[in-house]
Amino acid sequence: MSGGWWAVAAVLAVVLATVVIGIFGVRVSRTTQDFLVASRSVSPTLNASAIGGEYLSAASFLGIAGLVLSYGVDMLWFPVGYTVGYLVLLLLVAGPLRRSGAYTLPDFAEMRLGSQRLRLVSSVLVVLIGWLYLLPQLQGAGLTLRALTGAPTWVGAAVVAVVVGITVVAGGMRSITVVQAFQYWLKLLAISLPAVLLVAFWFHDGSPVFADGDWGTPLAGYGGRDYPLYATYSIVLATFLGTMGLPHVLVRFYTNPDGRAARRTTVAVLLLLSVFYLFPPMFGALGRIYTPELAGTPEADTVVLVLPGAVFPGALGTALSALVAAGAFAAFLSTASGLSVSVAGVLSQDVLSRTPRLGDGVRRFRLGTAVAIAVPFLLALVAGRADLAETVTLAFAVAASTFCPLLVLGIWWPRLTVRGATSALLVGGATALGSVVAVLAFGPLDGVLGALLGQPAAWTVPLAFATAIGVSLLTRDRVPRTTASALAQLHAPEALDLRTEPRR
Repeated sequence: MSGGWWAVAAVLAVVLATVVIGIFGVRVSRTTQDFLVASRSVSPTLNASAIGGEYLSAASFLGIAGLVLSYGVDMLWFPVGYTVGYLVLLLLVAGPLRRSGAYTLPDFAEMRLGSQRLRLVSSVLVVLIGWLYLLPQLQGAGLTLRALTGAPTWVGAAVVAVVVGITVVAGGMRSITVVQAFQYWLKLLAISLPAVLLVAFWFHDGSPVFADGDWGTPLAGYGGRDYPLYATYSIVLATFLGTMGLPHVLVRFYTNPDGRAARRTTVAVLLLLSVFYLFPPMFGALGRIYTPELAGTPEADTVVLVLPGAVFPGALGTALSALVAAGAFAAFLSTASGLSVSVAGVLSQDVLSRTPRLGDGVRRFRLGTAVAIAVPFLLALVAGRADLAETVTLAFAVAASTFCPLLVLGIWWPRLTVRGATSALLVGGATALGSVVAVLAFGPLDGVLGALLGQPAAWTVPLAFATAIGVSLLTRDRVPRTTASALAQLHAPEALDLRTEPRR
């Protein structure tokens, strides 16, 4: 155990602050728009901090350091990809998406192509991607609390599930925006201060280096698996293109007042992410020196938690471990909150709305929140655990293989048809999700098959794009009649106000 009761107190403080701010959201959240998109009134600065809060998940706070500790510098492609994904989103998607007038990805699909069937497929994929991304957040919370206190892993997952449920049910998007902005700056403090002190100790200690030369050789091997070069390119493709398909990321751009604010938000997010990602690799590299016994083990993801106590015995190490624990739980809570809002929004609009007796939009949203959290919590109790960053990257691969083609072609290619878009979602979703299920069920596999399933984006993304283009060209006589007006709405200046809200 590392941090003891100090760590427990720090975690409880973060939980209490989250709940208090979330409950305060009851006073300012009344309408469905408040719960789903904060009435589209969030400023770029606040929105950027909130995006940084929810985007920097268990993979960012714990997983990257664990991968760098175990496998070396080529794992730096993970933080690079997570950051560059926002640049791709800025260039191709952010402004037009905000001008679409949509609340969710299924709304965008219907607005662009006018198909209820396409909307239904999009809704199912949003829910599945959200659950897949929620799984490592809950597992990371269990891992953290176990490392700090020795508690069973289900306890940490339960704490996150309950707190997120209270926060989201209380105030929806409007309240979690403030929560997540606060949590970004807490996470930055929690990881940067210990990292700076650890580097200072390393210099004072004579700057020792580790003896394993292969660890610092790019592409020397990815956890002993085959075809590391393929895995690297697949990680790059998944993270570069998957960001734009993550539902909890895209919903943030619907909360901006206009497209210009959406672009300014994205630029600010790039700066905030770049600053944060300087620090996790420091923990990985220093962990190779001071806690090498963790490398290559299931406990590698705990290096951020245990390294301060290993280097600084006594009160300083305990205090730093407690600070890191607070930052880790802020990561789990903020990301899980954003995902829960996204999944709950889709469930309330496209599933629960089919049962009128469930009440109005706010009541359906709250019921959807309960379902959105309960399913991944149950999965976290029974599923095997892979490296946190790897599990999150699989969610990126699914997003890149489904919603990336829909968004890029839907915004920039006028010849996209309903059948082309639907076929791409089905093919990309089936192949990428099939790979994820195989990995989670059977663990890492060897040989070509293991490489293709372990990191599927390198073949599933091109396959999805090819399917969308090929089927659209074969059905070119079925381009929707509303294509011209939809593209005008996406690309026209804001002042023209061509928005038309999608049907509900």
